[in-house]
Amino acid sequence: MADDLQRRWREQYDKAKLRDDVDFDTLSSVELEPLYGPDEVDPEIGVPGEYPFTRGIYPTGYRGRLWTKRQFAGFGGPADTNERYKFLIAQGQTGLSVAFDMPTLMGRDSDEPHSEGEVGRCGVAVDSLADMEILFGDIDVEGITTSMTISGPAPMLFAMYLAAAIKQGASVAKLGGTCQTDILKEYIAQKEWLFPPEPHLRLTGDMMDFCAQEAPRYYPLSISGYHIREAGSTAVQELAFTIASGFAHIELGLRRGLDIDSFAPGLSFFFNSHVDFFEEIAKFRAARKIWARWLKERYGATKERSLMLKFHTQTAGVSLTAQQPYNNVVRTATEALAAVLGGTQSLHTNSLDEVLALPSEEAVEIALRTQQVIAYETGVANVADPLGGSWFVEELTRKTEDSAEEYFAKIDEMGDGSILDGMLAGIEEGYFQQEIADAAFHYQKLLEKGRKVIVGVSRFTQTRQATPDVLTIDSEMEERQKKAVAEVRANRDEEKAQAAIQALRDMAHDESQNSIPVLVEAAQAYVTLGEMTQALKDEWGIYTEPPRF
Repeated sequence: MADDLQRRWREQYDKAKLRDDVDFDTLSSVELEPLYGPDEVDPEIGVPGEYPFTRGIYPTGYRGRLWTKRQFAGFGGPADTNERYKFLIAQGQTGLSVAFDMPTLMGRDSDEPHSEGEVGRCGVAVDSLADMEILFGDIDVEGITTSMTISGPAPMLFAMYLAAAIKQGASVAKLGGTCQTDILKEYIAQKEWLFPPEPHLRLTGDMMDFCAQEAPRYYPLSISGYHIREAGSTAVQELAFTIASGFAHIELGLRRGLDIDSFAPGLSFFFNSHVDFFEEIAKFRAARKIWARWLKERYGATKERSLMLKFHTQTAGVSLTAQQPYNNVVRTATEALAAVLGGTQSLHTNSLDEVLALPSEEAVEIALRTQQVIAYETGVANVADPLGGSWFVEELTRKTEDSAEEYFAKIDEMGDGSILDGMLAGIEEGYFQQEIADAAFHYQKLLEKGRKVIVGVSRFTQTRQATPDVLTIDSEMEERQKKAVAEVRANRDEEKAQAAIQALRDMAHDESQNSIPVLVEAAQAYVTLGEMTQALKDEWGIYTEPPRF
């Protein structure tokens, strides 16, 4: 490999700092090159760390730094989850990821009537700054990156996180991590919105602006395809609808007058890694290439960091089965390996028992060890993009890219030349929901005809596997959380809290005001999540999804 691309890559590689915790030879001590390819590099495939980033965004691959091992975790009350975080950190996890319960995801307090029976069940209950302080108690928030998987009330939870970090003495400018904040996929797939789309997008824009100015290491937006895939989409639909949402958020920032190179580097993505091994790898490679080209050619980004698609991956929850649950370890390992070979920056591996309940401590340790075995024993991290140049992988990457472009053209047409307007129109018309429903129906027909197979479910059903012990959440936890939020309201400075709520109401009608500092002040006054949400619902109204049959 001796052309200009290869020489530039080698110069960047030689300048980079490499990991010193392992060597990069095979188990038989065969010396490996950091990159393999032909003498004349195809510019469409390129080299790692150079546009169009098909082979990865860093010249060293994982020789410079492994992906962040970020296990999604949360259950019960904040003290319960704090203990789980400390356990995971002690086991070698390198980033935190907060799973919130359903009331929190819907912007409700634990003592609201609609929260009954759901508190702490599918994640951790967080009602106020008091809970956030407990959740991150004795954890150095400056020293570890934190992801929060929440979209509707994301700005409120982000404000509580900032307030908790400030109370720790941390610098907001040094905080690292990401907040999901992707409201468009809520209307498409997950259905956890609070307001109509426009005020939600205003809050998202405020977070983008705030983080660009005040918290440059924190990604305000993790554009999520994971839930689109879990809702039944194909890999191509997941890719296309997710990247289109990314383009929509680029247009949102530009409409607000932001410089693209000031906020585009703060956008990240969250993908599903499903069980079709090579299709997933092709999807990740196509995503990087598409993002780089559109940011450069359509939106005019000039900084290299703006063109780099950075993404977190979670293995496919929908691929797990209640039948023969130990088979899920194999599925998860295969999906995790696809994510790594596809070049992910961060990874969550599902636990074998997640289809039955929240993960037990034993199951989550196996899930984390799966990542560690891939990282340290398999050798797949020793070479950058080891599958690059495979005839099959490159052709599948091209086909995936071409199919996604067809969807972009349709969305662009629906928006009269705007992807943002096209996404909003598609949501209102039920276009995305119908596409996903049709794909799920098609897959179900293939299963019923026996053309697709789920081991242990549709074939090979004889088993000796026992059901594993699962984590249970006792009903007393909900009562404790209700009492805790009542105590917060009873012990706070009520005058200060009511003033903060009124400030939120005023902010709702003043688009020149960034909402994040107002939300932080409300959090510091111990205004609860439900109170923040209700104040804004009173001003902005609620959203009812149009029926689609």
